[in-house]
Amino acid sequence: MSVRNTNRLQRNTLSVALLSALLLTANAAMAQETTETKPADAQPTGAASEKKDEATELGAITVTGSRIARDTFNSVSPVQVITREESTLAGFASTASLLQGTAVTGGTAQINNAFGGFVVDGGPGVNTLSLRGLGASRTLILLNGRRVAPAGSRGSVGSADLNVLPNAMIDHVEVLKDGASSIYGSDAVAGVVNIVTRDKVNDLTVEAQYNVTEDGGGDETRYSLVWGQTGDRYDISASFEAYDRNELTLGDRDWTRCNTDYRRNLAIGDFWGSGDTIDPITGKPKCYPITGTGSNGVTINTIGTNNITGVAAKGATGTVFNRWRPNSAVTTGLVGFEGVGGGLTTNTNIRDTFDPKMLNRSLISPVKVRTAFLQGGYDLDALGGAEVYFELLGNERKSSQTGYRQLSLDYWKGSPLIPANLQASTFQNAPTAITNGPVGVRAFIGFGNDKSEQEVDYWKGTAGIKGDFIWTDWNYDFALSHADSDANYTFESWLTDRVKQSLDVVAGPGGTFVCRNPANGCVAAPALTSAVIGGVLPQAWKDWTFVPVTGSTKYKETTATFNIDGPLFAMPYGEAQGAFGVEYRKAKIDDTPPIDSQNGNLYNLTSAAITRGSDSVWEAYGEVEFPLLSGMSWAEELTMNVSARLTDYDSYGSDTTYKIGGLWTPFNWISLRGAYGTSYRAPALFEQFLGATSGFLSNQNDPCNNYGADPGSIRAANCASEGLPPNFVATQSVQVLTAGGAEAGLKAETSKNMTVGVILQPELSESIGDISFAVDYFDIEVDNGVSRAGATNILQLCYDDPDFRAGGGFCRLVDPRTPGSNALTVHDSYVNLATDKVRGYDFTLRYVRDIGPGTLRATTEITHYLEQASKLFSDDPLDDVNGTINNPEYSGTLDVAYGMKNWKIRYGVEWVGAMQSYDFFGLNGETDPRKLYVKDYFTHNISGQYNFDTWEVTAGIQNFTNATPPSISSGVYNRVGNAPLYSGYDYVGRTFFVNVSKTF
Repeated sequence: MSVRNTNRLQRNTLSVALLSALLLTANAAMAQETTETKPADAQPTGAASEKKDEATELGAITVTGSRIARDTFNSVSPVQVITREESTLAGFASTASLLQGTAVTGGTAQINNAFGGFVVDGGPGVNTLSLRGLGASRTLILLNGRRVAPAGSRGSVGSADLNVLPNAMIDHVEVLKDGASSIYGSDAVAGVVNIVTRDKVNDLTVEAQYNVTEDGGGDETRYSLVWGQTGDRYDISASFEAYDRNELTLGDRDWTRCNTDYRRNLAIGDFWGSGDTIDPITGKPKCYPITGTGSNGVTINTIGTNNITGVAAKGATGTVFNRWRPNSAVTTGLVGFEGVGGGLTTNTNIRDTFDPKMLNRSLISPVKVRTAFLQGGYDLDALGGAEVYFELLGNERKSSQTGYRQLSLDYWKGSPLIPANLQASTFQNAPTAITNGPVGVRAFIGFGNDKSEQEVDYWKGTAGIKGDFIWTDWNYDFALSHADSDANYTFESWLTDRVKQSLDVVAGPGGTFVCRNPANGCVAAPALTSAVIGGVLPQAWKDWTFVPVTGSTKYKETTATFNIDGPLFAMPYGEAQGAFGVEYRKAKIDDTPPIDSQNGNLYNLTSAAITRGSDSVWEAYGEVEFPLLSGMSWAEELTMNVSARLTDYDSYGSDTTYKIGGLWTPFNWISLRGAYGTSYRAPALFEQFLGATSGFLSNQNDPCNNYGADPGSIRAANCASEGLPPNFVATQSVQVLTAGGAEAGLKAETSKNMTVGVILQPELSESIGDISFAVDYFDIEVDNGVSRAGATNILQLCYDDPDFRAGGGFCRLVDPRTPGSNALTVHDSYVNLATDKVRGYDFTLRYVRDIGPGTLRATTEITHYLEQASKLFSDDPLDDVNGTINNPEYSGTLDVAYGMKNWKIRYGVEWVGAMQSYDFFGLNGETDPRKLYVKDYFTHNISGQYNFDTWEVTAGIQNFTNATPPSISSGVYNRVGNAPLYSGYDYVGRTFFVNVSKTF
């Protein structure tokens, strides 16, 4: 977006009329005034009485997407402008929520506070922005035209964290949904977002906002102070804010309290849930089954043995079992236990799989954010009317997540901790990480809740000087900036060596057991009893084996830029304008995982090596704009813009990008614009230098677990082809091998981007009102993409592939099963393989009319994707996921506002279109037992605002119909409850908000 003549353009005062004109021609047509100062008698934004010719009194401005100042209203590339007033009226408590909404993202999935329990780049608690669904690393975030450096925790920090933005000081946000690497360099592939702060503040404003959910949990509070003072030669302003969000747990919402298979049984009734697993104990559908991805149950209250003859539990079949549940009433066979698995027809879900503590897990993770911002400038009255300026941003984030852990505790063959009637059992002949020999009994224990915490300190300082260059009509701008993210992350884990030491026991006094090796205060593991199997574990043993471990992540970025812009030479219809500059940027990452993680000493968790590396780049760019025609018949304006950038990275060498665009206005009521160019993305530091990691997924992630429950499916056929029985249950974890790609010669991504648009502004009578319509076609293709598909996704895509191992594809990343144990190994490192392609249309329709004492403004925006396709290998076909679950083909917003005197009333709608995945997987939706479709999803919002004297009060309701997320079946997509894990749905529900501000 625009680095515009960075500081100069952001200091301009824009009138309501000018921004209305921009709104009418920009793709997102949402602009309002962008400064705190305006004429005392100004109409509400977009008032029909505002005359377009008023803008001619203003000087040139810079449109996001270009560094050249223009004195026309139309931009070559589509730009969306969202003001602070709009954000407040809509009830957003943070800029992160605003940017991740449908109006900006077009319905594509975003990483927000609902992803705390998942592995994401930037670590838990991070909030990022992905435009066009191409990922956060392909969206550039700017603050006042300068890059916002990455922040976060763990080794995969590579994108800006929206939590660091100074919400209280933000004036407006500009969104360019167009590739712009020739203007801004790396990462500007899908678009650029520029956050512009307030300017020339001359008062003190105190603001408070409270968003409270009707059903409890997830409440948000924000308090802020903004102060500023302006003199003849200086201006200075500052802000401080505190933002808190409470935890929302799975137990806080009805739709997350019972996670089921959500399937249908066509033989008994064509309704969803009729095919769910029935708990034989309750006779009702089982909450939290373990039938596949999206079902969150785990085996608990159970032991594993070799095949033993015994008594079947209710619902189990057969007489031979290898999974057992304590039952004191059983006096034959395996005394004290009933069989819950191992028979040819016994469903895995006969076992206990649900613990009420699972509902304590975070649905929305809590966070505390503190942000301070200081900016100022001083006119030197020298060096070409130079102004020295500075910005200082400081931010602290404290976030946490509550999880749930299962403990698989292996008791050694022959251990005195095993009761007499189980001494003959041999669960596994091979040793495990916590045994020195064969495993006699494995206990599947519901351990309970665990905590993860992150504390991220971020600061960014900028100092610069700008003014008139050597030539009177040229401007210069030189700036230095440095950003530093320093994070500590803590999570709880069993230490493998301690668990192993605690299991090696000898008899102690009074019939107790003590560690054979008492070093380091060893506490003996508990003897295997029904209570232990049920999760009742000695506190002393838990405290010694299950401990918090802490790692640290540091990310530093230093940037120096020098830009000049001004007129180049005269042409028949105006002066050619130019902008040129150079930039140097250096970044460094240093992630040091906990020492036990580095040493592979975290039981049933991944190991991680140190991620450490740096990279630097020199860049030079040039942009020229030519006024080819003006004021002529069929050519009110014809302008061409050309830009190019030369980049030289220390890591991968040099590259060039370019962009050619044009704007043609044949008549004053219609404009056509178009642009074509190339972009690139240098590999993020973590993609280059991620420390080699050998980790593990739970054995429950094996796609073939109990595959016989889905007879006739592609997955069942593939699992059977490997010689696995229908009731196969993996006993080995899935090994995942991951590493950065620097040593393998990882290169930059390249992309092509085309945008073509039409803007219609018919001149109508005041009785009809003002109507504006814009449509923009976009086409982005990324080649040589840096990709890491994710181990779970790789396994699912491999085993759901009709060609399976014969067809290549994702199965190339899955090694053949290990003979004997049938263990799986997945390779999931960063490589240059992927191709991503996105095509579609953005539509904007705006209507403005004076009605009664006020003005009505209605804006609707719709994004229609034609293609959202990708492939991992060059010889693979493109997989188009457009319209599948989590990838809507259509999305849109409607915003209707009426303003009169001191009042504003708003009604808003966000829409995510219907989606289905049957066609993508080659399934028949009429006969398949799984629900893989969702209907159109709407949320409705209403609010009002009143201004009096120095007070402003805004109140409203978000999602006032209390729309809950739709349900899909388990086994294909990650879910929350029975709903897709997808940011386009509202997990919180009906929310009431109030915002009060007072200016002194």
